[in-house]
This record gives sequence, C-alpha cells and structure tokens, in this order.
Amino acid sequence: MPRQLFLEFELPDEILAHVRDEDLAAKAKEALIMELLREHTISQGKAAELLKITRYDLFDLMGKYKVPVIDLSKEELQKELRQPFPSE
Repeated sequence: MPRQLFLEFELPDEILAHVRDEDLAAKAKEALIMELLREHTISQGKAAELLKITRYDLFDLMGKYKVPVIDLSKEELQKELRQPFPSE
C-alpha cells in the first residue's frame, strides 16, 4: 500500500516566486523518480506508472533529465548484439 511522504526543505524566495506550490511538489516527485530510474532502483515501466504518463512521454522526460533510455553495460550490449533477430 502506498505511503504519503511529506518533505520539508528551504528554498530562496527568488526561486519560490517563480514556482507554484503545486508545481513544486510535482517537480520534486518527478526529480526523485528520475533519480531512482537512473540508479536502477525502479524500472521504466514503474517510473511511467508512478508519474501517470506513457512510456513515450517518459522517454522525453528521461532526455530532459539526461537519463539514458538504453543503459546497458558493455557486456550486456555485446550479449544483446550477438542475439539473432527474430525471423518473420
């Protein structure tokens, strides 16, 4: 069951003057989810689900946060490249 978390931190007034409270909460959630995705803590599917967006929109958001859409190690990439393409 999901839990609600409440975070408290300080920001300078000159930043807060440009952001609505509702937007700030959404941006904080978005940034946290992108960081969890970058750290491989959650999957792309889970990130999209948590943000209530499509995978296509998630890819755009990942680009904004510079999170690689394809993030394979050298060994994983070599293994993938050795796999034959499925025949039609």
